Amino acid sequence: TKKRRTITINMPPPQLVVEVVSPYRSQKDENYKRDYIEKRQQYEQRGIPEYWIVDPQAQLVTVLLLVNGRYQATEFSGNQRIVSLTFPELKLTAKQVLEARE
Repeated sequence: TKKRRTITINMPPPQLVVEVVSPYRSQKDENYKRDYIEKRQQYEQRGIPEYWIVDPQAQLVTVLLLVNGRYQATEFSGNQRIVSLTFPELKLTAKQVLEARE
């Protein structure tokens, strides 16, 4: 069963948001703009400390950390271990996240 949680304005910001990118054709595609630009801006404004963008198409996991009100991005791929300030003990690679199934 898929679970989807919506973040509302009245809720305190979660410590971590993980989004899987919708399929896209190019960086001009609406899905790409929404997932990489619009949501990033919304979460940054909301003050969410850590935001992951999981992009199966590009085979990347981008971890964005909120520093002085702005996101700083680090990309992980293949067998690179993901670095998370929210979960410092995490021992997952980008490949493990990208290959995960329901």
